[in-house]
Amino acid sequence: MSLEEIEMNFNQINETIDILQKSLEITYLDAFIETSNNLLDNKSVHVEDGLPNEQDVKILNQIYKKMNLNTLSAEDVRKVVQLVLLKATRQESIQPNHQITPDTIGFLVAFVLEKLISAKKSVSLLDITVGSGNLLTTVLNQMTADKFEISKAYGIDNDDTMLSIAGLSGQLQHLNLELFHQDAVDDLIVKKSDVVIADLPIGYYPLDERVTHFDTHATEGHSYVHHLLIEQSIKYLNDGGFGIFLVPTGLFETEEAKKLLVYIQSNAYLQGMLNLPVELFSSSNSRKSILILQKHGEGSKQVDEVLLGDFPSLKDEEQFQSFVKTLDKWIKANFNNK
Repeated sequence: MSLEEIEMNFNQINETIDILQKSLEITYLDAFIETSNNLLDNKSVHVEDGLPNEQDVKILNQIYKKMNLNTLSAEDVRKVVQLVLLKATRQESIQPNHQITPDTIGFLVAFVLEKLISAKKSVSLLDITVGSGNLLTTVLNQMTADKFEISKAYGIDNDDTMLSIAGLSGQLQHLNLELFHQDAVDDLIVKKSDVVIADLPIGYYPLDERVTHFDTHATEGHSYVHHLLIEQSIKYLNDGGFGIFLVPTGLFETEEAKKLLVYIQSNAYLQGMLNLPVELFSSSNSRKSILILQKHGEGSKQVDEVLLGDFPSLKDEEQFQSFVKTLDKWIKANFNNK
């Protein structure tokens, strides 16, 4: 699909959002949830207590009649939803940890993951901080396009608005997702997975008494939530499974990181850490890296040489192709492509 067609579909959805936002006096994101539910309900406008009014219902029906998201690919629908979320980010106060993971970073996560599991016939996948679902659906769509079979895909989030968006986005894309509304540090409802991915929130977890059983909890004061979630992710990996995390580039440079390192060394292998291209971030302080962990278990071992370094600029095709060759060589040497 052309960019013009994606933009046309976004404009149509955006128009319905504006109508519902004014008519129902709700936020932009809540209006998106409302219009998505209408679309999924055979394009039937939900009316309660006379709202939206008859005139707005008539206009909405006219717009819905023009729309046919079923003719779009899952990836094109995701791009339309992403445009909605980008507008919401500009229009409403969305906290930094709820910002969507950019496409480029999602594609790089999928790229690294596919290299690591290239010989597996089928994998289960968990996003432990799914948010609006952009990272998870980017990875799923890319892996599906590259002929990987996803046996199960799960998402966890404690924000009901973000989880609703992830669920509706998945339905509009016709993806088979199971999403759970719960705090990711609690005992999770999901089964263990072959792969856990996460764009980890950065900061402190405020409820100290709820995380005292974590090895990575702080002795004094609040614990880093990204440390807790790495520990939780390892617990919910199958033996030998991979964790692919977006983390601060300086993850291991803090005093609190000592406990995290001890936990990782006891339960998983730190197989790699790749700094994402600096051009993707507004400042060096906000730069992130892809952390690659593999849980202990049959068929897993510490690689001879941990993969460390920087992704080259995506604008330099020659450097990127050279990096791909380096990564392929590293995979072959350490995982035998099994």
